[in-house]
Amino acid sequence: MPKPESFPIEKIYVPVKRKKDIKPEMVEEIAGSILEIGQQAPILVRPDEGRFVLVEGLHRLEACKALGETTIIGIVVSAELAHNRMPLRESPDAAAERDKMARLKQLRLEKEAAEKSTAALKSERETKAQLSHSPKGMRDKVSPGRAQGSAPKTLSEWMAQQRRDGGRH
Repeated sequence: MPKPESFPIEKIYVPVKRKKDIKPEMVEEIAGSILEIGQQAPILVRPDEGRFVLVEGLHRLEACKALGETTIIGIVVSAELAHNRMPLRESPDAAAERDKMARLKQLRLEKEAAEKSTAALKSERETKAQLSHSPKGMRDKVSPGRAQGSAPKTLSEWMAQQRRDGGRH
């Protein structure tokens, strides 16, 4: 079995027919997983005149692009193997892969909920502390909702916040 290696994303060509299969919600889910635990499964590519053609891993490739990555982990397969390869959604391992992704999503959602709850409690404590230490005339001017910045609602907002804040929290 060939070993995984790093490929420049710009050198990977995605056939036009495959681009129609992109599901933004899946790209966002995989991008979140890649941020949490890294890329777990390499994409498959085949060589083609100075570039590589994507065989399998469209959503992983798009997730890495969305995260601003310039390289991706992949495995080179022969054109013959690529032609005969059964798509992941039809393979016997597809159910296991879907279950794994569902578990990862559930774990991520639980972690996000816990972080939001912790942040809300911390914000509430900070607001109460500010109110108890501020002069009587200033107490009415402190707004509990402004003590903590709002959480990003989309992957794009989250990525923008990370770039602005200089990294992960």
